[in-house]
Amino acid sequence: MSKKQPREQSQSQLSADAINSPSRRQFLKSSGAVGAGLVVGFQFSCGSKTAPTPPTPPPPAAEFVPNAFVRIAPDNSVTVISKHIEFGQGTYTGLATILAEELDADWSQIRVESAPADASRYNNLFFGPAQGTGGSTAIPNSWQQLRQAGATARAMLVTAAAQAWAVPAAEITVQRGRVTHQVSGQNASFGELATAAAQIPVPEDVKLKDPKDFKLIGTSVPRVDVPGKSRGETQFTMDFHLPDMLTAIIARPPNFGAKLVNFDSALARKVRGVVQVVAVPSGVAVLARGFWAAKKGRDALRIEWDTSSAETRSSSELLAEYLALAGQPGNSARNDGDASAAITGAAKVLSADFEFPFLAHAPMEPLDCVIRLNKDSCDLWYGCQSPTRDQSVVASILGLPPGKVHVHTLLAGGSFGRRATPNSDVASEAANIVKAIGGKAPVKLVWTREDDIRGGRYRPMYFHRLRAGLDKNGNIMGWHHRVVGQSIARGTPYEPLLVKNGIDPISLEGAMNLPYAIPNIAVELSTTDVQVPVLWWRSVGHTHTAFSTEVFIDELARAGGHDPVELRRKLLKKHRRLLGVLDLAAEKSGWGKPMPKGKARGIAVHKSFNSFVAEVAEISLGSDGMPVVERVVCAVDCGIAINPDNIAAQVEGGVGFGLGAALHNELVLHKGRVKQSNFHDYRSLRIHEMPRVEVHIVQSSESPTGIGEPGVPPIAPAVANAYRQLTGRPVRRLPFRSLLNT
Repeated sequence: MSKKQPREQSQSQLSADAINSPSRRQFLKSSGAVGAGLVVGFQFSCGSKTAPTPPTPPPPAAEFVPNAFVRIAPDNSVTVISKHIEFGQGTYTGLATILAEELDADWSQIRVESAPADASRYNNLFFGPAQGTGGSTAIPNSWQQLRQAGATARAMLVTAAAQAWAVPAAEITVQRGRVTHQVSGQNASFGELATAAAQIPVPEDVKLKDPKDFKLIGTSVPRVDVPGKSRGETQFTMDFHLPDMLTAIIARPPNFGAKLVNFDSALARKVRGVVQVVAVPSGVAVLARGFWAAKKGRDALRIEWDTSSAETRSSSELLAEYLALAGQPGNSARNDGDASAAITGAAKVLSADFEFPFLAHAPMEPLDCVIRLNKDSCDLWYGCQSPTRDQSVVASILGLPPGKVHVHTLLAGGSFGRRATPNSDVASEAANIVKAIGGKAPVKLVWTREDDIRGGRYRPMYFHRLRAGLDKNGNIMGWHHRVVGQSIARGTPYEPLLVKNGIDPISLEGAMNLPYAIPNIAVELSTTDVQVPVLWWRSVGHTHTAFSTEVFIDELARAGGHDPVELRRKLLKKHRRLLGVLDLAAEKSGWGKPMPKGKARGIAVHKSFNSFVAEVAEISLGSDGMPVVERVVCAVDCGIAINPDNIAAQVEGGVGFGLGAALHNELVLHKGRVKQSNFHDYRSLRIHEMPRVEVHIVQSSESPTGIGEPGVPPIAPAVANAYRQLTGRPVRRLPFRSLLNT
């Protein structure tokens, strides 16, 4: 979407002592050789306990399976098993790179397969005993685990070669998929050694590479998912088909919280291709021999809904209630010093209110799932983001042990958080449908885009009120931040773990931990009761907290007579990595140099998901008064750069995603119903609106951190700050389009 710019990248530098520290990892001993293969599990302590690794069935004959994450076949192919879904973010490539580096495989050998649903082997180490992808954790939680897996497989191949050639293992080298003994001239491929390596006891400990010896990590190897997608061979859920399969579409309530009273399916059953109509907990499902028949059948349904306890308020009514709450004290989440006294005694006091609408995820591939109920088990095929949660929910619905629910994860066309729901909405609906028809046929459940935008889950609506006091020199002496909005965790299985003393940290992330060195800070939260279903949305709470804090900091800088970058530098002296990206973005953008007439720059810096990003936006004004974002300069510190090109792609995508929300995206409720329905009125960023994006990666020796989300939060405030600089008009409400329409 944007012209590629030169990118600064890091060569990883991580001490061997840190890598091999026993506090960082725990290695489970070998389960022994089984037939022609060997299986061993890895477990890494990460602050939570993980269930023991159960025995794994032996692999196909002659394959070498030294652990749960890699399989080497006689044809010399190396298959990496990914415990994380690939929905466009480059996870398959990043994970494979880590393992292939320690294995010393040739990149042309690498294949990637999705792991089965099995939390005992494939749990997300940051989630505890649960398998899932989210929170930009795929690379960070797999970093040590996959290095260990690759190094172990390599050591076993070397031992097998040493025994076969009767030479010391220390004299053997491995490079690009070949094992070589230079002195004797003997060499072999991985595939040739696979059977022998499978008989080698799994070593207790292995030495990991010194980062200076990395050959793949830090380079932009080609993405493994691109060839299949380019040739149209990649199979998404919509492409997946089973014999005698029926397509199902559900009629859901028009208001959130409404309940089904009754329905008349007579006209629906007359539609050619419609096979059956059944009631399910979320509405009425029409099953047919194809999508259009199912949709026409649904359109023909006559349904009576009970809306007596449903959500019927409009967005304007909710905002009025939020404003009232903002005038009252909320639950205290942070209280450093005495913010009220500091503000009262300040030489100058500034305040600002910020409004944020509901937002849809709107991934390119709408939600779908294929399910087949067998005699004593169940199979599901779909882009599964939370295998453990979905497996448990489906098992409960169908009365099966979780181990009898087999999840086959397919590639997905985007998610942005939408596929990871606490109630497993797509999988549970599919399970309820197949149960309602007695499992007589496999079912493909399809959500239309209208279904998802009008009846899905959203980034919550929020209201922020900020006040701050400056001394006579323009220094910030007090900061008070009050946030009003829905809790994503409330009412979910995650509430007991996350919500403490009335504070959902998801609502305040980025505000509660404001990094600026201000002596008196108070942060409060008022959580609202709204029946609109909400969910994490790409970068979650940071989507609104970064905007309010970074825009307000800019306003305070200018009110105090400071350059926005210089004030941030002063306030971030104790935050080396935030200061590093701030300085790099300012340098690369030419901050401080005059801009041509009719153009302006704005900056924002933010930490999210343990990564640090600063962005400078250069804008002009369109004929309609909307900002035209021409160039965005990004500085990123996400630790060791596994694949610099993929990091840049994720940041570029985050800029586009965040910019679309900043300029256009908004869901409006009218009497409790969502007005928008598809891309014509819930507008995504258009290709001509995508700016030139430059991504500069800070050289780092820190362990890798998340990159799928951190590029999103800074773009909206950077544009707003540039707009204020250019026009003098503050931006207190998103999206820009609604601001200019008022």
